[in-house]
Amino acid sequence: MRRYLSLVLGLVFVAFVASAAEDVASAVEGTVKHTSATAKTIVVKTADGTEHTFHFVARTSIHGTEEIGKGAEEGSHVIVHYTVKGTEETAEEIDRIGKGGLKATKGTVKVIDRAGKTITVKTADGAEETFRLTDRAARDTGKGIGEGAEKSEHVTVYFADEAGHKVVHFFKKAF
Repeated sequence: MRRYLSLVLGLVFVAFVASAAEDVASAVEGTVKHTSATAKTIVVKTADGTEHTFHFVARTSIHGTEEIGKGAEEGSHVIVHYTVKGTEETAEEIDRIGKGGLKATKGTVKVIDRAGKTITVKTADGAEETFRLTDRAARDTGKGIGEGAEKSEHVTVYFADEAGHKVVHFFKKAF
């Protein structure tokens, strides 16, 4: 009986780890090629020509537009934060960039404080700006900027003005 219980618990653990491994958070930046409110999908084409079809669900948060299909129409520049389970990509957050959406600032990283959820960037004109990070930005983005190597990295931060604060939803290493 004890051996049987151990085997069952082991299989449950392996299944849990396998399903968690499939549910990985990533982000992609590109241009909206097509949206379908009825199919609940958005197709985004990246700079390298790759097309991603994302499913959006009730929990999908959208910034820079009221709803899918309104402001995220064809040609809109977006960043989609998504998870993958099997072959299905699910949009967790869609950020519209540009007019009516998130703003972008380029600069050099001075300090990233993921615990305090802030990033300080020195812009080209020499000014230093400190931005707040969303939970997702603090956790998921900028992963190409390694701990300890983060100072002096060139980045683009995408932010919104929220309650009098500049809040970063996404940042990436600039090339």
